[in-house]
Amino acid sequence: MTTPHPLLVTRGLTKAWPGVLALNAVDFDLHAGELHVLFGENGAGKSTMISLLAGANTPTSGEIIMNGEGVSLTSVADAQERGIYTVFQEFSLIPTMTVAQNMFLGREPGPGPFLSPGEMRRRARAVLSELGFAIAPDTVVARLSRAQQQMVEIAKAVQGGGLSVLILDEPTASLTDREVDQLFAVIARLKSEGVGIIYISHRVHEFSRIAERVTVLRDGTKIGTEAMAGMTEERLVDMMAGREIRNIYPDIPHNPGEILLEAGGIEAPGVHGASVTVRRGEILGVAGLVGSGKSRLFRAIMGLAPLRAGKVRFKGQDMTGAPTRAMVKAGAWYLSPDRKHEGLILAERPFENLRMDLMLEGGPLLNLRRLRERAARIFGHVELPESYRSRPVAKLSGGNQQKVLFGKAFGHDADLYIFDEPSVGVDMGTRAALYKLIAELALKGKAVILISSDLHEVMNLAHRGIVLANGRITAELTREELTEDTILRNFFDRAQPQPEPQGALA
Repeated sequence: MTTPHPLLVTRGLTKAWPGVLALNAVDFDLHAGELHVLFGENGAGKSTMISLLAGANTPTSGEIIMNGEGVSLTSVADAQERGIYTVFQEFSLIPTMTVAQNMFLGREPGPGPFLSPGEMRRRARAVLSELGFAIAPDTVVARLSRAQQQMVEIAKAVQGGGLSVLILDEPTASLTDREVDQLFAVIARLKSEGVGIIYISHRVHEFSRIAERVTVLRDGTKIGTEAMAGMTEERLVDMMAGREIRNIYPDIPHNPGEILLEAGGIEAPGVHGASVTVRRGEILGVAGLVGSGKSRLFRAIMGLAPLRAGKVRFKGQDMTGAPTRAMVKAGAWYLSPDRKHEGLILAERPFENLRMDLMLEGGPLLNLRRLRERAARIFGHVELPESYRSRPVAKLSGGNQQKVLFGKAFGHDADLYIFDEPSVGVDMGTRAALYKLIAELALKGKAVILISSDLHEVMNLAHRGIVLANGRITAELTREELTEDTILRNFFDRAQPQPEPQGALA
């Protein structure tokens, strides 16, 4: 349902920070009923551009035109009043409030704030049901998984009325293929109603399903705008990087050694009788839908969630119920999918983020000069550009923040690494670098557990795999059995699930 006249246009849109030209004279247009992909590596200028369109920042120069009229977007609220709603990669929900309260925040039905809670719940339930999101409006947002919070953000945008432009920043980063299909159905409906959608993602294989056009940015500059019809993934990635990127997934020989981690009969919130082993030198892939228990199982093993029953042995020692600090000291490391709240100190620079992890190693590393030398080697290993190491982590792109998080993990010479959604919001070039690091760990005899909603990641990196549903392990798969069809068939548990609180984490 695209129209001949653009819904939104930018001309020479530019944003300069002290010493950094983040966006350089970008021309862009979006039609009603069109999905237009904004594509580029981390740090290419995508986040800067959508922050300008969302009203979160103001341009240094250039103009934004809506329906043929120049506009000045002075705030997020101003952009929303004009029909522009953005679902940022970092969500804007208030965790202590319910889903319904978040959806109607600032637009509460009734003569005053929160005077009509029943009406809010009714309207919220209707919108969530229409979108196909199985989330109760009374659920407190803090109890929702990241994927469910994303659904609430989208529902919040849709229910407000007057939606003209929807900007989605990495909307499928934490979703399984089934949930992606659900989201794409919502997108198709919005497009049919004339909503223009700007879509930011690194999952190139999605674009041909939903997009009409794609604009590629590199180093803040527009490289080109192309129709998706006839566009290949290889050409898009080459445009993005300015170089050829091949063999994203490395070939990782499987040379399993002794059993490193053995957990049996694990009972924890959202986990029912799960047992798992992992050996040195192998990568164990873990797949499952949101709410399956795939993260909760390993958080319980690591002491990050309460362990109700079961046994945990690590490196031959009984670690059942051991606190996280003890697991880390014993040689296990967990990389959280939520780098903002559990992984990084955003206000500090990369070195300060890594310093504490290096100091935990003790010995001569307590010397500041040696700490800096060790940090420099680690950041070089994870390919964090030197020019970024002096910036606060909050000012880095998602991909470079993830490199800092990997650097923190390598600050410990661990034997077991648990990577939970390691490539969320990360571009193809950065993914290739992170996958190479994961492969190196396995080749060095480390054990790696890879928890991922990206089935391609599991299928191409793991030596073995397990699938969880309703808190139970429904399949244990060899490398040869790790196919999309086999994994998807085991996403559902025929056993009757035990009741869990609404909105349990994955």
